[in-house]
Amino acid sequence: MAAQADTRKDPLDVLRKHWGYEAFRGVQREIIDSVLAGKDTIGLMPTGGGKSVCFQVPTLCMGGLCIVISPLVSLMQDQVRALRSRGLRAEFLHAGLTQDERSRVIDNCLLGPYHFLYVSPERLQSRRFQARLHQFGRVCLVCVDEAHCVSQWGHDFRPAYLDIPTLRKLLPHPVPLLALTATATPPVIEDMAKQLRLREPQVVSMSFSRANLTYTVRETNDKDKAIVDLLKRHPNDCAIIYVRTRGATTETAQLLQSHGIGAEAYHAGMSPRERKQRQRQWTLGKRQVMVATNAFGMGIDKADVRLVLHIGIPDSPEAYFQEAGRAGRDGLPAEAVLFYEGRDLTTLRSRPRFAFPEPEFIRETYDDLCYYLQIGIGEGAGQTRLFHMDEFCRRFKRFPLTAHNALGILDNAGYLQYDVDPHASSRLQFTVRKEELYFLDERRWDPDTNKLLEAILREYVGVFADMQAIDEDYLQTVTGLGQEKIYELLKMLARRRIIKYIPQSSTPTVALTVPRIMGKEIVLPPEAYDTRKAEFTKRIEAMLHYVEGKEECRSVALLRYFGEQKAKPCGMCDVCRGYTRMKPLAMRAMEAEEAL
Repeated sequence: MAAQADTRKDPLDVLRKHWGYEAFRGVQREIIDSVLAGKDTIGLMPTGGGKSVCFQVPTLCMGGLCIVISPLVSLMQDQVRALRSRGLRAEFLHAGLTQDERSRVIDNCLLGPYHFLYVSPERLQSRRFQARLHQFGRVCLVCVDEAHCVSQWGHDFRPAYLDIPTLRKLLPHPVPLLALTATATPPVIEDMAKQLRLREPQVVSMSFSRANLTYTVRETNDKDKAIVDLLKRHPNDCAIIYVRTRGATTETAQLLQSHGIGAEAYHAGMSPRERKQRQRQWTLGKRQVMVATNAFGMGIDKADVRLVLHIGIPDSPEAYFQEAGRAGRDGLPAEAVLFYEGRDLTTLRSRPRFAFPEPEFIRETYDDLCYYLQIGIGEGAGQTRLFHMDEFCRRFKRFPLTAHNALGILDNAGYLQYDVDPHASSRLQFTVRKEELYFLDERRWDPDTNKLLEAILREYVGVFADMQAIDEDYLQTVTGLGQEKIYELLKMLARRRIIKYIPQSSTPTVALTVPRIMGKEIVLPPEAYDTRKAEFTKRIEAMLHYVEGKEECRSVALLRYFGEQKAKPCGMCDVCRGYTRMKPLAMRAMEAEEAL
């Protein structure tokens, strides 16, 4: 099938038609050719390497449907929106949709000319979804994005990824699988192939080396001054600052604002609407700096970031490399700077103790959770419930970080599903009959309201019968109205009892996967606790080696961690230059001018 399709559509022609590029980058063409030859393929590409093209182009060449397994609902929404803007048909499935909506999406992909179906890994576990997989005769490719999540040894292990081989078994015919990742060590790559049950996979990789990116590590006793001084030397450069806590995002943004630097704070505790607004301000260049936790991550599509700062030390080289790699994606010079102080090293060394609390604490947390959710012994399996961490911790006198990590371990051990980033879509239902709406339309509505109502009726089926998931950003695209205007109109219609409207929510959810037992009966297998704790500790040690290293090139230290043993010194980092203090690009330019 793939070979015949390849003769009908040339990948380069597809790239030019839908993306407007004249040539592929890096190893994109090699990955695409491997997929079109019907081979299971592992694609290793650095952040910004253009991973999505590697499954989108061959899908269009083959003319079928690609099932894309993606870890974040927000990321799926962004990619589906981008595909639709190019005139390509795409849908996504996640827990925020009603059963009727899920059936409609599947029917569209089965019967209509759809090219891409994005699915969360947790959705693969749905029996209803699995029951319909045998009907997917149009599927030509399965793509696993962020594929390192399938590995127990990876830094972002997601147990639901382990069900991906089931998907392939249930499809009516064999199709190739493409696994894509930007951060994977050799052991993780080997484990990915094993867990996904790939058939003689072809591994295609490009060097993770970033010749345009200068790495700098600087110890300082005054982080605030160091941040402000650095940004003042980059007055017009787009920047991201990563901090450890939500509170630090606000504090740092306020610090920068007090010095006349345009900055916004961003973290997972904000509403999805607020996060979108702040990201949009930064993306459009209306704010110079985004101060964020690691919630500001996947799907960031801004090529001209000149500076990425880390205030404190990340948990792993994988996390640091991925976040730092968001600088300079346009190929122009950029810097990744890490500021730390002595106590940060102590904090990092103690992190395994907090990330993996004692087994007895985990069992007690399970009992407290069930009491909090009022789940009796032998009950509760499969029931998804909203979970308010702050209230839980106040009631049971728990520290949020350790409680969060305890629930994550229980998730990995198979006792529950703990979803900290559900991003349930906004939902809407008309409370008046259609004929009543048309009557009201003639009497009351201004042109903007009419335009919005017409778009909703045209784009969403069943809004009179049931609550339907809607996408305000998509409505913005089809109506030309601003995001704020759409939100205000929807609230107005809700106040007038014309619609029921529930804005998008990011409240975490918990669902027991097995009926409740007593906490003392919980068994933590090695792959959920002991082995993962050992791997986590190794990553901490590698990060300490990177920060404290004074003799090895920063770039070489990172590349060797990812298996590039022949990496050569970059000649630009603080170690290569022999600097004892950080000197940014702007200062180097000034020194060069003075030398002349």
